[in-house]
Amino acid sequence: MAREERDQRRGFGAKPGVKHRIKVQENGAAQAAAPLPDGAHRRLSRGQMAGLAILLALLLLLATLQTHATWEALHMLFFVGFMGHSGVKLVAAFTPRAPMTPTSLPDEALPAYTIIAPLYREAAVAAELVANLTRLDYPRDRLQVLIALEANDHETQAAFAALDLPAGFQVLIAPPGSPQTKPRACNVALGRAHGDLVVIYDAEDAPHPGQLREAAARFAQDDASLACLQAPLRIEPDPRFLPDQFALEYAVLFEVFLPALARWRLAFPLGGTSNHFRADALRAIGGWDPYNVTEDADIGFRLAAQGYRLDVITRPTLETSPATLKIWTPQRARWIKGHLQTLAVHARGRVMHTPRGAAALILTLALPLVSSHLHGPLFLWLLVQWAGSRLDLWAAVPAMDWMLVFFGWTCIAIAGAEAQRRAGHRQRPLPLLGAIFYWPLQSLAAAKALSQFIVAPFHWDKTPHTPRSANPLLPRLLARTGRALP
Repeated sequence: MAREERDQRRGFGAKPGVKHRIKVQENGAAQAAAPLPDGAHRRLSRGQMAGLAILLALLLLLATLQTHATWEALHMLFFVGFMGHSGVKLVAAFTPRAPMTPTSLPDEALPAYTIIAPLYREAAVAAELVANLTRLDYPRDRLQVLIALEANDHETQAAFAALDLPAGFQVLIAPPGSPQTKPRACNVALGRAHGDLVVIYDAEDAPHPGQLREAAARFAQDDASLACLQAPLRIEPDPRFLPDQFALEYAVLFEVFLPALARWRLAFPLGGTSNHFRADALRAIGGWDPYNVTEDADIGFRLAAQGYRLDVITRPTLETSPATLKIWTPQRARWIKGHLQTLAVHARGRVMHTPRGAAALILTLALPLVSSHLHGPLFLWLLVQWAGSRLDLWAAVPAMDWMLVFFGWTCIAIAGAEAQRRAGHRQRPLPLLGAIFYWPLQSLAAAKALSQFIVAPFHWDKTPHTPRSANPLLPRLLARTGRALP
């Protein structure tokens, strides 16, 4: 172990061409990750299970005794909730970004930085990831790059072994064990990290070359209560319906909603990548929850529970989109399942003890989760009601429901247009019009997420990635939108 630590310290000033590989195993034995005192390994507490059982029993009783009144009450509750959810996006669109003009730090003043890239079955993009990280403008003697791989992922291990890794790059092999999740691999890497600041990147990420410098400058000008900075994630252009809607959704989230939440001093779920942390704050809360399949969402609220603040920066990371429903559905199901885990954990934790914490949980987790489960069924119900009314089978759809759909779409369209502007994209109305057909798809993934939350809470649905070179249209699409790879 002492020799391994010496090898790691040399990594900060290693000579180019030297390959670093640290095998983190103890006698080859499998290791189960230590759970947090109250983490996602406890899906629901006894109090939560009892509360849900009582609520369900009351609803069944009311539905039996007062069917029409119960339906009307639920209808009105959804109406108010959805209007509120849409209205928040509208307010966020008109909330200007906080002015951010951090003073650039000279090289000698820059802190040591550790990049953690947890990968699993990503051999195809290994070389591209190394090239993207090599473009980062940061002194090599202050940069440590830890590639965290799983013990059973021999293909990705071989791909990195074949590469001539730049100075400061090291490969970690996480010990076999359970749960085999991204946060568990991140915790293994955090134990080997020497940087004052830590950032997470995914396999498909192409971060802006100046992103680390911007984050370092922001941390330097703020106090220690600022624990994390989220960089915006931008999806590379793809004209197909699903990737186009995915890109719009990301733009609204990272260009409009998260900056507004940061301006309002509310906690928020972090993106799965490009979150920059103070290493001491990460260690103070025990790192990531290895049992949460959206560790990014969870850790933002755990930092807030300990009195830390979150904020955003401006230099983006480019990512690719799931191109087909077959890839999109399991990815979205994992996100929804992880948000269910996160909501369950923090609804019984310290975050709920403050008005700001409770508001953040409701706005960023509770309302979106309810919407994702109900969008599809209600959209189908609207269509059936409309068709039946045209055939004089039953009464017309209430005007308030059409108003709800129109108001929700209008809010998202305004937020989407503002997001396109902030991201520097060409204004395109077609994705805004298509959003109303994208929303119901969430319910397909939500149904899978709910079933997995019950029977397979820690299962990790892997999203496959392909090299950008596999998309021959990408250079032309980037040129059309005035964007370029970092």
